[in-house]
Amino acid sequence: MSAGPRLIIDAHQHFWDPSRAAYPWMAGEAMAPLRRPYGPGDLAPLLAASGVGAALLVQCRHDAAETEEFLAIAAATPFVAGVVGWVDLEGADVAGEIARLRALPGGAHLVGLRHNVHDEPDADWLSRPGVRRGLDAAFAAGLTFDLLVRARELPAAIACVRHFPTAPFVLDHMAKPPIAGGFDEQWAARFEEIAAFGNVWCKLSGLVTEANWGDLAPATFDPYLALARRAFGRRRLIFGSDWPVATLAAPYDAVKTLAHRCFPDDPDAESRLFAGNAIDAYRLAALLPRLSHRETSP
Repeated sequence: MSAGPRLIIDAHQHFWDPSRAAYPWMAGEAMAPLRRPYGPGDLAPLLAASGVGAALLVQCRHDAAETEEFLAIAAATPFVAGVVGWVDLEGADVAGEIARLRALPGGAHLVGLRHNVHDEPDADWLSRPGVRRGLDAAFAAGLTFDLLVRARELPAAIACVRHFPTAPFVLDHMAKPPIAGGFDEQWAARFEEIAAFGNVWCKLSGLVTEANWGDLAPATFDPYLALARRAFGRRRLIFGSDWPVATLAAPYDAVKTLAHRCFPDDPDAESRLFAGNAIDAYRLAALLPRLSHRETSP
């Protein structure tokens, strides 16, 4: 493993309390370990032990109240550099809702939005006129949009990115390749197609939970890391842990170690994977005043 960068950003983690809100995706025996509160106090020692200095807090449910809570956490938690929140993109006044959130304590930490697109019955949800009007407002406000999709929704995601050729998008979890079932050529073709758009970044996150949880040999992930490296290159790949969801399959340090396999012999590319690319994709420089010139440069 190459030497790590001076700053490491975990660009994808979550907090929640199932006693205070509903998370339908947590249903079932396999998800039982997640059905407890997870907060900053749980994550802080894991970040410290792994040398991670900052994190992005990402939405879990379709509820503006959650985004309000996350912004308050960001205001009070030094390691939370930014929040990828949620607004109703089909709402009547998306611009007004974004402005309202930004006026709250911690509002300056709102750097992006996300919607659980892969849970929508409509595979073409991203093509709806109302959704695109909402995205217009989000991009006008300087926000990035996280694409939470699988192979089924990738065609609509590709069309959406084509519609907004200069807007910043981040593809979460490599579009969730079905690793446990073997390499999927349809997913791979669509993954490469969306990677061809230069305004899309990709998170190396969530891979362990898409694999067979009982067999997480590092070599299992090498074909996916190789594809990501080839398709997105050294300037558009971003490390994210997907904590605590990833703990269903692997501990925090194992997830981070897996990401190090992407650029084992290229310290500059690894520095971008673990910091620089997230800074670019989410415009984090102003929220991370401790960054050195090396960490923010190409």
